[in-house]
Amino acid sequence: MAEASPPQSVLSVSDISVAFGANPLLKNATIAILEGERIGLVGRNGCGKSTFLKMAAGATSPDSGQINTRRGLLVGYLPQEFELEEELTVHEAVLRGASAVQDLLAEYETAPPESDRSAELLERIEQLDGWNLDSRTKALLSNLNAPPADRIVSSLSGGEKRRVALCRSLLAQPDILILDEPTNHLDTESIRWLEEFLERYRGTCLFVTHDRYFLDRVCNRIVEIHLGGFVSFPGNYTDFLIAQAEREAISEQTEHRRQKFLKSELEWVRRAPGARRTKSQDRVDRYFEAASQGPPERASDADIILPTPRELGNRVISLKDVGAEIDGRVLFSGLTLELEANTRVGIVGRNGCGKTTLLRLLTGETTPLRGTVERGARADINLIDQHRLQIDPNRTIWDEVGEGRDTVRLGEENVTLRGYLRRFLFKEDQLNQIIGQLSGGERSRVLLAKILKRGGNVLILDEPTNDLDLATLRILEEALVRFKGTVVVVSHDRYFLNRVCTHVLAIEGDGSTVFNVGNYDQHLALMAARRQKAAAAPAKNSTKQPATTIAASATPAPAARATRGPKLSYKEERELEGIESAVSLAEETAAEAEAVLNSPDLYKKTPAEISTAQVHANTLRTAVAELYARWDELEKKRLACAVE
Repeated sequence: MAEASPPQSVLSVSDISVAFGANPLLKNATIAILEGERIGLVGRNGCGKSTFLKMAAGATSPDSGQINTRRGLLVGYLPQEFELEEELTVHEAVLRGASAVQDLLAEYETAPPESDRSAELLERIEQLDGWNLDSRTKALLSNLNAPPADRIVSSLSGGEKRRVALCRSLLAQPDILILDEPTNHLDTESIRWLEEFLERYRGTCLFVTHDRYFLDRVCNRIVEIHLGGFVSFPGNYTDFLIAQAEREAISEQTEHRRQKFLKSELEWVRRAPGARRTKSQDRVDRYFEAASQGPPERASDADIILPTPRELGNRVISLKDVGAEIDGRVLFSGLTLELEANTRVGIVGRNGCGKTTLLRLLTGETTPLRGTVERGARADINLIDQHRLQIDPNRTIWDEVGEGRDTVRLGEENVTLRGYLRRFLFKEDQLNQIIGQLSGGERSRVLLAKILKRGGNVLILDEPTNDLDLATLRILEEALVRFKGTVVVVSHDRYFLNRVCTHVLAIEGDGSTVFNVGNYDQHLALMAARRQKAAAAPAKNSTKQPATTIAASATPAPAARATRGPKLSYKEERELEGIESAVSLAEETAAEAEAVLNSPDLYKKTPAEISTAQVHANTLRTAVAELYARWDELEKKRLACAVE
C-alpha cells in the first residue's frame, strides 16, 4: 500500500513584521499552515491576532516579509468588523459569500459541453458542492439561528448581521476558513453546531475565539502570538495549557540556575579583581554575559479588583409573575424569582428569547408587561452592556475612564488613574490613545475599567466575555467568584458559566423558564434528567393503565382526602423527579473539585488558582447540601400529601 503523502502548505508566512506607530506587533515572524489543520490563534489583546487574520485573508499586507498562498486558494473570511450590503435580503447577502462558485456556475453554463474547460469547471463545482448552494444557505440560516431569509439586512440588529456574515463565510466551503471570534452573538445550540461543522470540515481552519470549550473541541493545533512571534503547540487548548505550564517551569528553572550562578560568581568577581588575567577572563566574561541576559520576559496579567460592595439587605431583586413580549411574541411569562445576596446567576437561552429584555427589567430600564419587579432599598445596580454603548470611540482612554478625575476610589482606597489603568494592562504611552483605534479586546478592557470602578453590590453583565483575551477572562472570573455581592450574567461562554455561576436561569423560548441550582453543566444534567423522566412517563403510564383504573374506583371520597397536606405543584413534581440525578451529578462534580484541591500539583501554581479552587470546592459543597435539603423538603411534602 502506498504511503499517504504528507499534507501540503496552503499558506506560508516568512519573516513578516507589522507595527502600529511605535508599537510592534509582529517581528520577523514565520509560520506555515497545512492542509486540514484547525488552528486556534491565541494571545493577549492588542498582540496582533486580528491583524494577522486580515493579512492571511489578503485584506491587508505586512510592513515587511512575505505571505504566500497556494495557487487558486479559495478563502472564506469573517472579520470582526464586517460589511453587508444593506439593501439585500438575508438570503442574497449569504449567497454573496459564494460569488466565486456562482462565477464557476455561470462560466460552466456557457462553456462548450465537450471542452476540457467544461470538465475542469464541472470537477471544481462538484468539489465545492456548487449545485446545492440554495439548500446549503437554508441549512446554514437554520442551524445558526439567523434571521428569516426574506428580511432586509438594514433592518437587522448587530448580532443578527454577525450571524448572517458567518453564514456567508461558511457557504462556499472554501479551502481555508479564517474566522475572527465566530462564536460572538451565537447561542449555545448554534455554537455546538458550529463545532460539529468545523470538526467535519475537510478544508483548513484558522480562527480567533475566547471560547475555551470551542478551542478544546475543534483545534488540532494552537498558535500563540508571543513577544512578536508565533509559538506553535500541537493539540487542543488543554494540551496548550499543559505545554505552556511546562515551558514556564523550564524557564523558571533556567532563571533559577542563572541567579544561582550569578550569586556564586559575584563574590569571586568582587573579591579578586586583580586576578583577572588571561586565564580568568573567560570566567569574568561568562559572568557578565549571564548578568546581561536578564530574566525571561513575561506578559503581564490584568489585575481586576472589584470595589468592596456595601452589604445587601434581605431583598435584592424580586420578580413576581413577570411576563414580556416583543411585537406580540411572548418571550417569557409567569416568571417568579428571588435574587439573593452572594449568588451568581447565569441567564441562558437562544438568541432572541428575551435575555437582554430580562436584564432591562432587572435594572428598571423597562417595565414588565405583566407582573412586578421590586428592587431592594440597598441594591446598587451596575450594568455592563452587550453593545459597548457606554464608551465613546472618539475619546481617549484617560478621558473615558477618568471622567474628569485623576484618581479612582476603590472601596476605602484611593488610587491614581494611571495606577488603576495599569491594572487593566494599559501602558503609559497608550493613555492618550483614541478608543476607536483600539482592538476589540482593548475596548472591552476600557469598558470594564470604566464601569467596574463605579462599584455597586449588584453587577449585571451582558455578554462580558466578548473580545476579551483568555488571560483577562480568567482574571475576571476570579474577581467575580470573590465578589461579595450579587452577580447576574448573560453569556454563551460555557466555561465562564461553569466557573462563575451558582445558579442558572434558562429562558426556554416557548414562554417558560427554568431555574436550577449549580453551574451550567449541572443545569444541563438536570434538564437531561427531566427530559428522560418525561419521555419515560407516557410509557410507564400506558403499561400501568389497568392498575390505575382499579385504584381509581377504590379511592376515598373527596371528604376523606381533604385532610391531606398541601399537594405538590406540577413544577415541584418535576423538580422532585429530577433531583436524585441532580444530587448524583453534584456529588460527582464536588468530588472532582475535592480531588483537584487535594492534588499536590495545585500548590505549585499561583495563589490565585489555589484560592479559586477552594472557592469552587466550597461552592459545590454548598450546592450539594442545598440539593439534599430541597430533596428532603419535597419528599416530606409529598408524604404529607399522601397520608390521610
